[in-house]
Amino acid sequence: MDELRRQLGVFDAVTIGLGSMLGAGIFVALAPAAAAAGAAMLIGLVVAAVIAYCNAISSARLAARYPASGGTYVYGRERLSPFFGYLAGWGFIVGKTASCAAMALTVGFYAWPEHAHAIAVAAVLGLTAVNVLGVQKSAWLTRVIVAVVLAVLAAVVVTALGTRGIAAFGLDHSSVSVPGVLQAAGLLFFAFAGYARIATLGEEVRDPARTIPRAIPIALAITFVVYALVAMTTLNVLGPEGLAGASAPLVEVVTVAGAAKLTVVVQIAAVVAATGSLLALILGVSRTTLAMARDRYLPGFLTAVHPRFGVPHRAEIAVGLVVAGLAATTDIRDAIGFSSFAVLVYYAVANAAAWTLSAAEGRPPRLIPIIGLVGCVVVAFALPVTSVLAGLVVFGVGIAAYGAHRRWGYNAPA
Repeated sequence: MDELRRQLGVFDAVTIGLGSMLGAGIFVALAPAAAAAGAAMLIGLVVAAVIAYCNAISSARLAARYPASGGTYVYGRERLSPFFGYLAGWGFIVGKTASCAAMALTVGFYAWPEHAHAIAVAAVLGLTAVNVLGVQKSAWLTRVIVAVVLAVLAAVVVTALGTRGIAAFGLDHSSVSVPGVLQAAGLLFFAFAGYARIATLGEEVRDPARTIPRAIPIALAITFVVYALVAMTTLNVLGPEGLAGASAPLVEVVTVAGAAKLTVVVQIAAVVAATGSLLALILGVSRTTLAMARDRYLPGFLTAVHPRFGVPHRAEIAVGLVVAGLAATTDIRDAIGFSSFAVLVYYAVANAAAWTLSAAEGRPPRLIPIIGLVGCVVVAFALPVTSVLAGLVVFGVGIAAYGAHRRWGYNAPA
């Protein structure tokens, strides 16, 4: 049996999306975003949210039309061409594999800095086992993680504002750098991109035509509100320069605010949040791997679905092993930059595919895929030069592999 079970409702789908998004932006991307744009990182946050919203609407309309595992890999293949589907799938797999490594390393550095890589590998292997046991178990665990993280973030915001009040950190318009704002947007988009997990679970949700279009905007809206509150709180307490130089911004916020007792709680929340992101990320990457294996772009043995648990267990295990290897050797900053570039390319394909939908097929307003496509391209190339170059090289390798498949006949779809 190669079909996945439809067992997730709106609440579970929203929870998986939140589990993918919450944590990355708060515990990883805020400080480098502030370093890129200062207080203008708030503008970058809005830019990232607008692009993410357009991507979300395009993805939701496409997912309702094509409720199968694979997300934009499927949409690009069906609406544009097999090449663009492959390009999106390649971008998703390599970009989100890098994201998985970044989240695993976040767990390691917060839990036990001296042995961060070993802890990261252990986290990946443990969560891979959870996913292999079934997607419903993953959804329940993600639900608990999201509840814990939201409670701690609320405590940080309330405590910081209660003890420090609201101070004007200032935004000097003459010092606002457009490239800096765009780079901050790219770094913060890394945090928003988790709603794709909902679309890639299209084959496992109940009533996908109704569930997916509802779940994606809800998850995105909740995440934006949380990010905005936390970003303004950290700027309010630490100031732009203090936030830019902070290795653990929320820990420093509660310390400066005179609530040092919350430090351990925040550290635990960081580990929990990164674990939640990692859990859902591995889930999504394995589903796209499954879809590409079904089309014979990846080895056929990865198409197997466990007869008892109803999950693509071989794809889960393969992804887990690759991520574990990266977590043992990769630098977290490089992983974040590369991931952002690859995922923005993925969403550029999604917006191009959404543009081709007809009104009868649920086409979004024309301006949405245009803004999404242009925004993805511009922000992707505003990222650090090393991230852009690394992304171009890896996409070049992927395109060469696609050409080899087409030229020498690996039975890939026409």
